[in-house]
Amino acid sequence: MSWESHGTRAAHEALPAAMREAVDDFAAHLAGVRNRSAHTIRAYVADLVSLLDHASRMGCAQPAELDLTVLRSWLAKQRTTGAARSSLARRAAAARTFSAWAHRSGLLPTDVAAALASPRARRELPTVLRADQAAALVEAPGASSRPAPPALGGPIAAGPPSRPTPSGLGTPIPPATGTPSRPTSADGAAPAIGADRGHPAGDGEQPTPSGDADADRAGGDLPADPTAEAVLLRDRALLELLYGTGVRISEACGLDTADVDHGRRVVRVLGKGGRERTVPYGVPAQRALDEWLRRGRPVLATPHSRDALFLGARGGRLNPTTARRVVGGYAEAAGLPRISPHGLRHSAATHLLEGGADLRAVQELLGHSSLASTQIYTHVSVERLRAAYRQAHPRA
Repeated sequence: MSWESHGTRAAHEALPAAMREAVDDFAAHLAGVRNRSAHTIRAYVADLVSLLDHASRMGCAQPAELDLTVLRSWLAKQRTTGAARSSLARRAAAARTFSAWAHRSGLLPTDVAAALASPRARRELPTVLRADQAAALVEAPGASSRPAPPALGGPIAAGPPSRPTPSGLGTPIPPATGTPSRPTSADGAAPAIGADRGHPAGDGEQPTPSGDADADRAGGDLPADPTAEAVLLRDRALLELLYGTGVRISEACGLDTADVDHGRRVVRVLGKGGRERTVPYGVPAQRALDEWLRRGRPVLATPHSRDALFLGARGGRLNPTTARRVVGGYAEAAGLPRISPHGLRHSAATHLLEGGADLRAVQELLGHSSLASTQIYTHVSVERLRAAYRQAHPRA
């Protein structure tokens, strides 16, 4: 089953038959009725399997034998093994969701988890970049080392981008002249993009912005690889879109070319729970997308690319794991704090609010179902103001 990890599968198979059937039916309910994402289903099912495994060890053979004592015992065991407050809160939520569903389905005589309390997870303020740092990050693909970060939303340099090097070391590979050729290994075979880099095979193997291994070793003597050039254009468009819209990384990787309205400069996003929203983006993102679609995507596209907007190096849809490596790799290469795609989303939301955007508008842009999820960014702005006050005021 797609929601099972190796550990979850083994625990699932060890459950009594009635409990295994309940897990399968609950997973089908989450996918077919609640329209939850695959990630959410995996997390909830793993929590449920853990709960039912604990219950079976306490003598329960079917879901109807669950009670509040068993649920509390399960959470207490999780806490003694070092589970974080946020993990305990999520697991309690999974238990409540399952209990309510099982009661409606007739598997439980009562909703036994309705009274189940859980520790309130601490909401830590997210890490965000300054506006100039965000600009340096999104402009990192194809940029050579610079004495200072560029202005926010600066124009894309004309011509093919140069190759960056991590932390500004080494010599960037110049743009290709004439017809670029693929660098070859000693036996004359072209090296596979992302080969032997210690990450799984698949599409979008670009763990760092340093590009092709043989070209890096050449120190800039070889012409640029057309595939590497295309990947740089993709990376620039991806970073511009992530910061320009604040969309989640899974939402960006799930975009199709038809989801981009170039005339209105908006993108149609399918978010959590199947909710669709329209998000605007700016001129820098428009330029980067145009360059990627005109010069980059045709290089990577294959028959199985279909309509995916962002492609991996082998032509398939770019997967979120690779995209996270792209963001982290360019942040490191630009000498910026460690940042993830979600951190870039946090940064976009914070900068919107600091620029005067309405909280409700930011909620709509980010696709938050609750305004409480958006309000954390007001706390970030207040903390920045307090930090500036403490640093600058003589009587702070």
